[in-house]
Amino acid sequence: MTPRRRQPARRRTPGLGRGTVLATVPVAVAALLGAGPAGAGTTGAAGAGDPYFPLSGNGGYHVRHYDLTLRYRSGGRLDGTAILTARATQPLTRFDLDLKGLTVGGVTVDRTAASFKRSGQELLVTPRHALRAGQDFRVTVAYHGTPEPVTDPDGSADGWIPTDDGAFVAGEPQGAMTWFPANAHPSDKSSYDFTITVPEGRTAVANGTLLGRRTAKGETTFRWRETEPMAAYLATATIGTFQVRQYTTRDGIRIYDAVDPREAEDAAPVLRQLPSVLEWESKLFGPYPFKSAGSIVDHADVGYALETQTRPLYDSAPDILTLVHESAHQWYGDSVSLTSWKDIWLNEGFATYAEWLYSEQHGGDSAQKTFDALYARPAGDELWAYPPGDPGSGENIFGTPVYDRGAMALHELRKAVGDRTFLRILRGWATEHRDGHGTTTQFERLAERESGTSLNSLFRTWLYTEGKPNKA
Repeated sequence: MTPRRRQPARRRTPGLGRGTVLATVPVAVAALLGAGPAGAGTTGAAGAGDPYFPLSGNGGYHVRHYDLTLRYRSGGRLDGTAILTARATQPLTRFDLDLKGLTVGGVTVDRTAASFKRSGQELLVTPRHALRAGQDFRVTVAYHGTPEPVTDPDGSADGWIPTDDGAFVAGEPQGAMTWFPANAHPSDKSSYDFTITVPEGRTAVANGTLLGRRTAKGETTFRWRETEPMAAYLATATIGTFQVRQYTTRDGIRIYDAVDPREAEDAAPVLRQLPSVLEWESKLFGPYPFKSAGSIVDHADVGYALETQTRPLYDSAPDILTLVHESAHQWYGDSVSLTSWKDIWLNEGFATYAEWLYSEQHGGDSAQKTFDALYARPAGDELWAYPPGDPGSGENIFGTPVYDRGAMALHELRKAVGDRTFLRILRGWATEHRDGHGTTTQFERLAERESGTSLNSLFRTWLYTEGKPNKA
């Protein structure tokens, strides 16, 4: 995510489709999804156990694939059918889905009607027959209503955000539940199919590759597919009046740009640089982790951009460093995902440091100069308000320390191990955890392994020390 301060102008069908790839869950993450020891209870937990968002996600199962069929009508109404292909990680007589503010018309489990009830953001589902640990099952939820965003702890809007011509759909950290039923925590990643019908003249943009579009009877249906594992907060179904440009880079990446005409003139010079940015980042971080890329530039004034997987979402025309930041997230945050929101610096510190490196290598300030300017801030500055490795609450996860002090930690690591080893660490992190998850502890171990050096003091100082650290 890129917060408002970085934006230049307003400165955050049943069955699986053919060819669909089911995302698998790494063994190390199974515990986060509610797998319990023999004799554990048979009710899936109401949350994934995250300390900052205790009700986000759910226990007892892993969603392998979402098939979302949506019809958006002028006036904001949404009719949806969600088919979740899942696997139980424990015996289940009941499980929860995250869904807020929409009316549920019916739920089936393996085509048999299931009972359900609502409790806040939880949809409690009781299948007619209990599920065994390891059993694959399919949940279908029919729902409708007028989606509304949630307000995050920091006061920003998140989720399905209405615009004057559709919706700006940005789900970090908890907004996925505003438009589809989900296991909505980054520890659970899945593949996706989207079938989105909108009034003729509007465009619906989702993740992955556009499989086709068809117009009939005053409506246009767009079909999208993301085969790589994706956290629910990175899914989008942004709707608006867009100018669309499609092409393929020389590296074979399929680009789809959708731009609100009101932002087109300002956005064009920056979006033209996307292929060169991805090529530059690929040299640093390793091969681009997805088959497609692009941008959604809306006219939304919500105050941030978001790294929606394969197709970052901007609320206005971005500048080049915002484009670099959101593109870097495709490696750090999207392909390599969090297991806990407490580790958010692994997303934002890395993407911010990508900006520093880009500036350094493209005629701007060196990373050291950027570091020095930040370090010169007084001890009472917001930069030192809390340590990036332990922000303390959901209210702080998008604050200055996570972004800038997180990047400062990486710069200190670079100075300690040297450029060659540092870049090997960055590439190793993206490669070893591709399509999976990572923790700060795992990153620290990787850095020590690659450098052959004990780095405990460095990480303790820059990630966990309260207040302004002393320079080494």
